[in-house]
Parts: sequence; C-alpha cells; structure tokens
Amino acid sequence: MVSSAEEAAFEVGIKFGTLYHQFAGTPISPASAPSLETAMEEAIENQPYCTDVTVDVLTAALEAELAGGPAAYTELTGRFMEVDVVVDYEGTRAVARMEMDDGYPLMELVEVET
Repeated sequence: MVSSAEEAAFEVGIKFGTLYHQFAGTPISPASAPSLETAMEEAIENQPYCTDVTVDVLTAALEAELAGGPAAYTELTGRFMEVDVVVDYEGTRAVARMEMDDGYPLMELVEVET
C-alpha cells in the first residue's frame, strides 16, 4: 500500500519531469521570458493534484549568455530557471524545488506535510 505522502512525492516528481522535458530547448530571450514563465506555470497547473507552480526565468543569466553572441536568443535549460511546484494529494501537500547545484539542475523534495 502506498501512503498519501509517497503518492504526493511521486506526483510532484511527475510534474517536474513534464515541466523540464517539455520546455527544455525552447528558444528564449530576456524579452520572451515572462510569457514563457506564465505558459510553463499554467501548463503544469493543469495536471492532477497540482495546486501551484512558480517559474522564475533568470533573465540576468540569459543576458550574460547572450552578451556578445550572434543571436538574440538561446535555448532554455535548467541553468536559466528556478522552479517551485506544490501538489496536494488527498490532504497531503508536497513541495519541490529545482535550482542549480554544482552546474546541474537539481530537483528536490523540500517538504511533505500531512
């Protein structure tokens, strides 16, 4: 038997997998960052049990990447965003976060509340 906490943790992991692998590689610029943040949040919030998604595209990192380059955009990767996802499964709330850790976009379970 799977507990509500285990199911909530699983669900939040599914949301992150969808978010990252659906949007990684999307062309992005500092000007398009706000609309992409909104699109990502709204797309993931459509999924079952998801109650909140916050995507913060790191525009300063984008600008640094583009400085002096030939193009006005780059592709979205984990190094250009921080994400928080909240899932509520049968009264159990799971919170997860993605941020860079030693050059890797680490997705981690922050807390589970029953």
